Amino acid sequence: MARPTDARQDLADLDLAALEVLFHQQSLPRFRARQVFAWIHQHGVTDFAAMTNLGRDLRSRLADRFRVSVPRLAHEDRSTDGTRKFLFELEDGRRIEAVYIPDTPRQTFCISSQVGCAMDCGFCLTGKMGFARHLTPAEIAGQVRVLAEATGLAGTPFNVVLMGMGEPLHNYDSVMTAIRILCDEQGMAVAPRRITLSTVGLVPAMEKLAREPIMPNLAVSLHATTDAQRDRLVPINRKYPLEALIDACKLFPLKRRSRITFEYVLLDGVNDTPEDARRLVRLLNDVKAKVNLLPLNAAPGIPYERPSDARVDRFARLLAEHGVTVSVRKSRGRDIRAACGQLIVEGQKKATGRRLADVMA
Repeated sequence: MARPTDARQDLADLDLAALEVLFHQQSLPRFRARQVFAWIHQHGVTDFAAMTNLGRDLRSRLADRFRVSVPRLAHEDRSTDGTRKFLFELEDGRRIEAVYIPDTPRQTFCISSQVGCAMDCGFCLTGKMGFARHLTPAEIAGQVRVLAEATGLAGTPFNVVLMGMGEPLHNYDSVMTAIRILCDEQGMAVAPRRITLSTVGLVPAMEKLAREPIMPNLAVSLHATTDAQRDRLVPINRKYPLEALIDACKLFPLKRRSRITFEYVLLDGVNDTPEDARRLVRLLNDVKAKVNLLPLNAAPGIPYERPSDARVDRFARLLAEHGVTVSVRKSRGRDIRAACGQLIVEGQKKATGRRLADVMA
């Protein structure tokens, strides 16, 4: 699909520091950058003419040179459990999905970082789409702004999880810019502790993330306790095996009471045995960890099945008996295909596997 033909620079792609530099280059005062940033990210205004604390000439000048994009909300599905799934259409016609999960300790927005995904995890529908492209910072942060307005949560505390379509650390620069935009006091002022980034384990990017001044919570999609097992389920493990991944987790800086969340999708008869549970205990022995068990959300095209509640309970009990903090995630939005691993936009041209090969090279 063609990219948008509007050649004007998109100001929604810039964090405040970059916007201030741009305005300085345009011989504009830095405080004007703060005003424009607040209009975009705090008030959701995309039309320069509506930025009423700017002079008329400045508004006209900005409109001539720049633009402000926002993902277009194309469709919404509502689950019987209150979960809401949103379909966004981007400027080039590509589409992504995001989810609002109510009644959590804080209301939660699950957002996407890519169109599709290159990681090809064996139990995830998004991976079946292939990889189309990275999202821009405007498209990532814009999802949160639109979701907050659509759900009536603008101006109230909420959580953001980068657990939708895509691997966030594969789109590192855009994701980190979006996080800086979301956390800025001049914008939506989301506290970093309310943002969680989930990764399948791109170790060099994890090491880079560990040095960021603004750092989200980290969740690691583990799903296996041996390399042979994880190679099949999470192909990136062939590049960054378990030992390297766990070593990176051990070195990741955590606040006093913080832990890394390890996400573990339970697959019937594959990774849900007592032996798997005991290996998981040993694997996480020296890591400040908590384990989030996710019984598979089965779907056509996924060659695995959901384990019985008894198998899930046995696995969780074994972890708890060995001192591991564990929870079992309740599936939300399964009836509208909004649960973990179920996000997929059909009808778009499927990308080839070249991108996974690039990451693995």
